[in-house]
Amino acid sequence: MAEAIHDALGQVLARWTMGSTAAPVAPVWKAEIGEDPIEAELRLLALSGQFLGMAVIAEPPADLRALPDLPALALPTLPDAARPLARRVLAKGDARHKRSLAQFAAGRGWTLHPADWMPAASEEDAPDVYAPWRDWSEAAATGSGSKRGGSDGLTAANWEDFWPAARNAALAELRHRDPEAARVLLETRLPGEGADTRLRLLGQLTQGLSDADAPFLETVAAGDRAPKVKALAASLLARLGRGPAVGEETTELAGFFTLGTKGLLRRSRTVAANVLKTHAQRIRRQTLFAGADYTGFAAAMGMSGEELAAIWQWGDDVLADIELAGMAGRSASDAIVAELCTALTEHSLPNLGALLALASRIGPTQRASIAQRVLRAGGSYQDALVIADAGGRVEGVTDVPAEAALLHALGSADARPGDHAAELQALGMLASRAGAQKALERLVRGAGLLQADPRLDMLRLNAALEDRGVQG
Repeated sequence: MAEAIHDALGQVLARWTMGSTAAPVAPVWKAEIGEDPIEAELRLLALSGQFLGMAVIAEPPADLRALPDLPALALPTLPDAARPLARRVLAKGDARHKRSLAQFAAGRGWTLHPADWMPAASEEDAPDVYAPWRDWSEAAATGSGSKRGGSDGLTAANWEDFWPAARNAALAELRHRDPEAARVLLETRLPGEGADTRLRLLGQLTQGLSDADAPFLETVAAGDRAPKVKALAASLLARLGRGPAVGEETTELAGFFTLGTKGLLRRSRTVAANVLKTHAQRIRRQTLFAGADYTGFAAAMGMSGEELAAIWQWGDDVLADIELAGMAGRSASDAIVAELCTALTEHSLPNLGALLALASRIGPTQRASIAQRVLRAGGSYQDALVIADAGGRVEGVTDVPAEAALLHALGSADARPGDHAAELQALGMLASRAGAQKALERLVRGAGLLQADPRLDMLRLNAALEDRGVQG
């Protein structure tokens, strides 16, 4: 009987789909549905619904498995009113752009809704607040069970209870709270991890690096199995002034520069890059910079690191500026990096490549300050965003050359819809909430843009999103 009903329902559903009555093609239920046409259709609808709901059940695939609940994050998701704007912004960019928006939201104290964006397990540059979701993604992809984690923080005993992303975030928190305990924990657990994991975990020592870390770093630099881990340990030692002795290659690098003096009454030393005559010389200097440490290079030039930072002639050789900054970013002390950043930003238009090489060593407040200087010096909003890194807290984004140029271009007679979208996006990602509100008003009033212009989506999101005072 069930087979006959099932066969009849194919014709019934087809006729209903086309808007026709179906009672005439359901003889198996003729007695139950009766003769009245309207009543018959209603009874047929009830009977077929009950049959399909109770007797026809789709069997799930054999490999179907239930996933654990998505873990809650430490920050709330965006307000519902802001989510449509966030989705529009997300739709305009690649994976890197989406992570930048996630970083921007985290800087304001919010997270993106999981239906709008979910980081993959491999996205190590996602904000730390998303670590539970990254681990959830890995567990879902591999079919692994959930792990408990540790409510009291990361310890040697509960190390294996953490998934990798959550463990890395917990180690960062421990390093911030108790640098000594974090280093002792690494001494215990680091040897048992893979090379990529060791590299990532050892990088946590950059926060609060001190002489107390030197013995452990010397052990890693001398005995780790992976060259990249050994190189990181050596660069951290160099930041502590414990780099290798000046060798032949560092001396060779110093030979690419000339020490001189300037001034008539108060003569001071200067260092100038020699003119490179061939492409081979340029490649060789670049290779030597990549292998040298900052303090060793200064010593090869016959001075301290502080003296080198004070006399370096920024702007004379742009490539040399970038190479020196890259070397300092790897191996100079925090004080030297801060001094180099200050000196570099005093020029009319700072070398963005050199600033970017130093950016990972400076905090969000200093990055925002440098971004302001870039804007005042005539840089674009995109230039400033490269330095600020989606911080969303930069003041002074109006009344700068970049704004004047943007208003002029948008208000010109030949302006087209869609022009300067990247610059407007950068402005929206860069500005503080008050700055975004002010910029939005000026663009609508001064350039005649519509409030609903898609190019203003990021600015509108910025202006609407409350700043909860939390850095992601």
